[in-house]
Amino acid sequence: MTAEFLTATPLAGLPHGFFTRRGGVSSGGFATLNCSLSGRDDPEKVVVNRARAMEALGLAPSVLSGAHQVHGIAVAEVTEPIPNEARPEADALVTNRPGLALGVVTADCGPVLFADRKAGVVGAAHAGWRGAVAGILEETVQAMERLGAHRGDIVAVVGPCIRQNSYEVGADLREAVLAQNPANARFFAEGRRPEHWQFDLPGYCAVRMMKVGLGTVAVLAADTFADAGSFFSHRRRTLAGEGPIGHQLSAIALPG
Repeated sequence: MTAEFLTATPLAGLPHGFFTRRGGVSSGGFATLNCSLSGRDDPEKVVVNRARAMEALGLAPSVLSGAHQVHGIAVAEVTEPIPNEARPEADALVTNRPGLALGVVTADCGPVLFADRKAGVVGAAHAGWRGAVAGILEETVQAMERLGAHRGDIVAVVGPCIRQNSYEVGADLREAVLAQNPANARFFAEGRRPEHWQFDLPGYCAVRMMKVGLGTVAVLAADTFADAGSFFSHRRRTLAGEGPIGHQLSAIALPG
């Protein structure tokens, strides 16, 4: 089975994909297209899964670079493929080198793919709520600009992540988001339990990117929590009391 992925119209013409959990070789909670190098899955199977993802995009497995994601704001500039064992501690990657693929893994957090076709610069970011509040998306834009991109020409797409109806949060998260900007109250709806709220993570990410003047910002509709057949979900696993699970890959490259 070929690695399954979603594409975004604003990124048409660029090799890119928001991969689902289908089309890999892993089993159990990691079934089947687990692409995380940091979990408890068989490393050899993960390597096969990542290779299948690249092949589905028409790319060689060796061109994919990733990062050791830590919910921070560091951005790595990629000038050549990064070996898996040498991944930098970062939550976003950017490049202006044709043929190099940038990948992030998620299991509820927001994968965001960026591109400035005119300048020939692409980026990929992992945006959980902590990273988004701290500024990982803006840091990615600035890193792209250092490579020659212009924010008015940048397209950004938020891929499959946990959606507001599925994302009930407590007062601690809400207070942290509101402390950054009280206007962020608009991203919270009343929760199903007292002192809980439903947080719109993709909407929050999208507005932050629109505020810095990106040319196009889009959000895919998929909900990782609600669609167990298509996506891994950390929250779904936690609520169900399950063991370790996998993460899906999102990747982009410049043709070349």
